[in-house]
Amino acid sequence: MTNYLVKRVIMMVITLFMIALLTFVLMHIVPGGPFTLEKQVPQAVLDALNEKYKLNDPLWKQFLDYLKGLVRFELGPSFKYQGKTVNDFISNGLPYSATLGLVTLVFVLMTSIPMGILAALKNGKWQDMLLMAVATLGVTIPSFVIATGLMYIFSFKLGWTPTYGVDNWQGYILPMLALGGYSLSFLARLMRSSLLEVMGQDYIRTARAKGISETRVVLKHALRNAMIPVITVLGPTVANLLTGSFVIEKIYAIPGMGGFFVNSVTQRDYTTIMGMTIFYAAFLIAMIFIVDIFYCLIDPRIRYD
Repeated sequence: MTNYLVKRVIMMVITLFMIALLTFVLMHIVPGGPFTLEKQVPQAVLDALNEKYKLNDPLWKQFLDYLKGLVRFELGPSFKYQGKTVNDFISNGLPYSATLGLVTLVFVLMTSIPMGILAALKNGKWQDMLLMAVATLGVTIPSFVIATGLMYIFSFKLGWTPTYGVDNWQGYILPMLALGGYSLSFLARLMRSSLLEVMGQDYIRTARAKGISETRVVLKHALRNAMIPVITVLGPTVANLLTGSFVIEKIYAIPGMGGFFVNSVTQRDYTTIMGMTIFYAAFLIAMIFIVDIFYCLIDPRIRYD
């Protein structure tokens, strides 16, 4: 197990390095720079800005300097916002994105897994057809369509929820529904199909033949193995929800990390693009790593010796 953990940590570091290198190269391939979008900037001012942020240095030196700061968890200053660093953007936006993501995650898990279990147990009946119809709509309809539809009905027409911001708990309701729509539907369908497959195994028929109650068969024997595919996709799902959605945060004017990232791309803010990309990538890799460890807890047959 120790050897496996060491190998995974090394692979995570290599992956983050490759992501940083690829992002750096792609940014500098695109013509222009972070200050070329400014209108009527004198050449002297442009040269001074490039000198201040060391953009005149060779690319290999710029990349090495960035890696040195990355090792110290310093993601660099913003080129577009004076006196601001990428660490400031993350520390200011992460609480909003993480809160919305955590609320959405709880909602998704408490809804999707019971939906999938009920649909599997009622396979072919009206309950199954109804739940899967709802899940199909959640998978096929884009999140921004759900967000605008919910806003129109519950904010503009009924006036039950605020149209923007998360100043109170009501402000999280519509973003939670819009952000969790796809994940909820996908996990519900996956839970249903996985449980149906497990319920057809020989050991389930043996347990039933022994006279064990159906509730115990499902909860003790079937559900644990049926959860493995769900746990597999849960890592990326958790990372996606906790870091927020760019579109949903933009629609509901939530000051999360998504807005900073979108603005950095449109404004060619190199360090912010790099920092946000690496942060998202590191969080995703960490979630996948945690999921792999949870495999051992869920299924005793899985070992990393």
